[in-house]
Amino acid sequence: MFDIDIWQEIFSTIQKNKLRTFLTGFSVAWGIFMLIVLLGSGKGLQNGVEHQFSSSATNSIWVWGGQTSKPYKGMQPGREVQLNNDDYADVKRKYKAVDKISSRYTIWGNGQISYKTEFGVFDIRNVHPDYKDIEFAIITEGRFINETDIKQMRKIAVISEVIKAALFKNGAKALNEYIKVNGIPFQVVGVFHDKENRDRNNRAVYLPITTCQKVFVGGNRIHSLVFTTGTASVEETKKIQENFKKDLAKAHNFDINDDRAVFMWNASENYAQTQSVFTGIRIFIWIVGIGTIIAGIVGVSNIMMIVVKERTKEIGIRKALGATPFSIISLVIQESLLITGFAGYIGLVLGVGLLELVNKYMPAIDFFRQPEANFNVAIGATFILILAGAIAGFVPARKAAAIKPIEALRDE
Repeated sequence: MFDIDIWQEIFSTIQKNKLRTFLTGFSVAWGIFMLIVLLGSGKGLQNGVEHQFSSSATNSIWVWGGQTSKPYKGMQPGREVQLNNDDYADVKRKYKAVDKISSRYTIWGNGQISYKTEFGVFDIRNVHPDYKDIEFAIITEGRFINETDIKQMRKIAVISEVIKAALFKNGAKALNEYIKVNGIPFQVVGVFHDKENRDRNNRAVYLPITTCQKVFVGGNRIHSLVFTTGTASVEETKKIQENFKKDLAKAHNFDINDDRAVFMWNASENYAQTQSVFTGIRIFIWIVGIGTIIAGIVGVSNIMMIVVKERTKEIGIRKALGATPFSIISLVIQESLLITGFAGYIGLVLGVGLLELVNKYMPAIDFFRQPEANFNVAIGATFILILAGAIAGFVPARKAAAIKPIEALRDE
């Protein structure tokens, strides 16, 4: 029940000891402030690293051919392992967990893309239809490459909005127009932009891989292979990766233990490892933050012990007049809660405010983006404040409640 007399007394006590109360409250405010800033900074770091993964599917496995480093069945090391269309077909046929799949044939060096008198140097990517969903290309006009384009080896192209702006001036339409890729005409059937707005992805043109293998004399060679594994767990993706390497070793005659024959990158495994690292970071931050808050709690508790000592005679008189132990405990705990609650709230607001300012005015950094303290963090910090105030006042309150009136009245 709210007792205005008790609160008037609490405010009167605080007013008489302004500096002491301020310094005590500052230690609590600093602890909450540091907890919020550390958690927000950790979230910013996590957002930055996750942004690095966001350019492509996090459940993907990428494969590149390499060069053997071990002799195998009489063959000397140093042989090039060249991936081909059969490897793409094997994955599609054998691995039921595979969701999206594309191979990629690379035209080394930047290619020249031209339209009438306009031209530029851009990245040429020769892929299968699923590549759009792996690299998160968002179609804004027309369509992407489809299976008919692959089977019929059509000379079609999907260009980025950046390429469209460079070649088609004054808002001229690009769809169904013919551009030249290294001097070969291709019809534009689609325009896209990258989901994460990455410069390299936004300066690319996509062509059907089968068309380019034929036009640019690639045979059945591919330079990389990528596929996603749907809802498979990390352990399942590692098993798929291991089995596919065995298939490649058999098809291309290299030692399964030769780590340089083919290179594989399991995005699922790396993403899971990254998440576990940030889980550890968050735990560490909470430990540091709570440790700082505990230091503030100790300060509040010490001050409340001093308050109880200073008011020993007053507490004795209260008890002699019939005050219950609960009312004495309530008085001390309420004062403790007021100090920790108000100071902690100030620290919470300042911490969130600082994160908002950093988020608003800090230039974009790849590995640090959008530091923030979410609602759950604020709820957690508020709970810590209430608990801290109760703990800080409990021991002094019990001491106050245990004071015997006769001894208190003799206290000098």
